Amino acid sequence: MSKLNQLLSLAELSPATLNDLLNLALDVKQQPQKYTQALAGKSIALIFEKPSLRTRVSFDVGIYKLGGHSVYLDQQNGAMGKRETVADFGRNLACWTDAIVARVFSQQTLEQLAQASHKPVINALSDLYHPCQALADLLALKEHFGDLSQVHLAYVGDGNNVCHSLMIGAALSGMKMTVVTPQGFSPDAQVLLNVQKIAADTGAVLELSPHLSAAAGADAIYTDTWLSMGDKADPQQIERVFKPYQINTAVMQRLAVKYFMHCLPAHREHEVTSEVLDSDASLVLLQAENRMHAQNAVLISLFA
Repeated sequence: MSKLNQLLSLAELSPATLNDLLNLALDVKQQPQKYTQALAGKSIALIFEKPSLRTRVSFDVGIYKLGGHSVYLDQQNGAMGKRETVADFGRNLACWTDAIVARVFSQQTLEQLAQASHKPVINALSDLYHPCQALADLLALKEHFGDLSQVHLAYVGDGNNVCHSLMIGAALSGMKMTVVTPQGFSPDAQVLLNVQKIAADTGAVLELSPHLSAAAGADAIYTDTWLSMGDKADPQQIERVFKPYQINTAVMQRLAVKYFMHCLPAHREHEVTSEVLDSDASLVLLQAENRMHAQNAVLISLFA
């Protein structure tokens, strides 16, 4: 089993380490009794600058199931960088806790926490990445298809943090991934460059297109909210730009895609219709469930 030092981005992993993590997550899911003391005596700080349902509950319950203890800190407990510096926040947490899970606005905050605390830091979402979500998604695909290198995943919508982490995970897994975004909403250029470098080594295929038709024949189609949490863009303008990219039954049938994926929360009748979200084709609750199992695999690997 591979040992992790931290998880700020999936780009820190090798293909072998990612594969080990997914296999471990599957084992944790299937045989939870084996891991009930994996975090015995460990205390994990959970820092949340943003609201959360799935991330907070899946980490809190997951840590408990592994025999550990979590400490929840929202911004009412003292906003990092305001009441005291991010570095001081991290140094103090390091005095008492064994690892830090942080859901933050900026990737830089995670890096400052990791550098100052010298304790393992897990990215529970930042502006650039959402690695825990991507791990849960890859686990769902692995359960359905087995060999990820034979999977074709299509992502439709904003080239955001979820898209970035999925791209990295797909590249590490040797998958084919098609990213469909409107003009001006493409993935980050530096992230794209890194993904292309990984893909060159693993044989993964990455396709970028502004046309929804490029997703035809994918095994699964994935979308996210058009307006990310905290985004200051004009909602009406976003609606006009993204409306042609809505995933509905007609689109699923026209593209001949079997499964639908979404990281949630979903804005029903915007990026996806309720008919698709609630259908038998939808993997969204499996993805949500797998958040806990994937994150538990990360936590176990930190202290292996």
